[in-house]
Amino acid sequence: MSRRYFGTDGVRGRANASLTADLALRVGMAAGLVFQRGDYRHRVVIGKDTRLSGYMLENALVAGFTSVGMDVLLLGPMPTPAVGMLTRSMRADLGVMISASHNPFDDNGIKLFGPDGFKLSDEVEREIEELIDEDLAKRLAKPAEIGRARRLEGVHARYIEYAKRTLPRNQSFEGIRVVVDCAHGAGYRVAPEALWELGAEVISIGVEPDGMNINRDVGSTSPAALAAKVREVRADIGIALDGDADRVMIVDEKGHTVDGDQLMAVIAESFKEDGRLARDGLVATVMSNLGLERHLAGEGITMARTGVGDRYVLERMRADGYNVGGEQSGHIILSDYSTTGDGLVAALQVLAVVARQEKPVSEVCHRFDPLPQILKNVRYLDGAPLENEKVKIAIADAERRLSNHGRLLIRPSGTEPVIRVMGEGDDRDLVETVVDEVIDALKRAAA
Repeated sequence: MSRRYFGTDGVRGRANASLTADLALRVGMAAGLVFQRGDYRHRVVIGKDTRLSGYMLENALVAGFTSVGMDVLLLGPMPTPAVGMLTRSMRADLGVMISASHNPFDDNGIKLFGPDGFKLSDEVEREIEELIDEDLAKRLAKPAEIGRARRLEGVHARYIEYAKRTLPRNQSFEGIRVVVDCAHGAGYRVAPEALWELGAEVISIGVEPDGMNINRDVGSTSPAALAAKVREVRADIGIALDGDADRVMIVDEKGHTVDGDQLMAVIAESFKEDGRLARDGLVATVMSNLGLERHLAGEGITMARTGVGDRYVLERMRADGYNVGGEQSGHIILSDYSTTGDGLVAALQVLAVVARQEKPVSEVCHRFDPLPQILKNVRYLDGAPLENEKVKIAIADAERRLSNHGRLLIRPSGTEPVIRVMGEGDDRDLVETVVDEVIDALKRAAA
């Protein structure tokens, strides 16, 4: 069954175009009805990032939830992992994060968390979808049973304390100069404060949100600004979050970017050394570099692969008992602590290794030499370029040429009209050639 509203990461679209206040209202009503499972007073927590459209969607969701009798607790700008944590900690029936993560400001999204703090299953999302288009007038709360809404104070401190407690009690980052880039997003208050409280010298960028500058030339998807600042102030490390702070990239003292594959290796090896690595393995996606897999094997650590998307990584972790997983893009899931990717918590774990080893970040975070990997995107307006016959021929030819030397991965994005083409192998020239040929075919089909 195809889904009309939910994608791979909640409901997402262009604000006031495909994602309207009316749709948010109906999502609130439908989700509220699905999660009313008893006679007690139900409640939902709502967080958001710093997008201008967050005000509109927040108020629409409040109207939807309260209209079916749910009380609403408003968190304001908070990281996605904080919403998951607070949903569970505060015994809420449902959690909501209003964010489009790393996308531009004019996109937005609605992510839903169950009472356990985990994102909803496909089955529950389908149940909500079925209700969105129904006439719900007869299921509205009676006047005396309409929900109440109030804004919570002190939740930022609560999340900061939670993040700090993922480290040993006596952990200190004193003497470490950190530049943190918060992407003008949801982590702009909590990340610098948590790092400062742990003793680091903190220089912050990307902490002046205006509703429209989230992810613009800053954050984990645009690390150049962070790299320049690290070199300028001679910092020991740079930490870049994305718009909703569920992913992280690191910049070493030389200004070089460290991706999620290297970070997973650092954390997994640290956990194994401490006897904390479940199943002596981790979960990554098909996008993770083959060099990571080879390196981990040499360290006695297995690597399971899933499809692209942190939800699939988490599903595999929960099903098979892993406690470390993530994506090359910087989604790092540490299930001993979080129910989703947490950029701040992952960064703290890496900093703890840096502090313990007393070595430069360029040494600590370079665990393997990645194989040449080329990733390019093609944006399209409509249609299905992958169904084009000439595109199919180009893909088949590329796979044949790479078959004994690497791999080719082609997938449409689950959150935007983009097709991603990734090639990997020992021969960089060959990889680049076959990727470019597939990209050219896709561009002609999408024209």
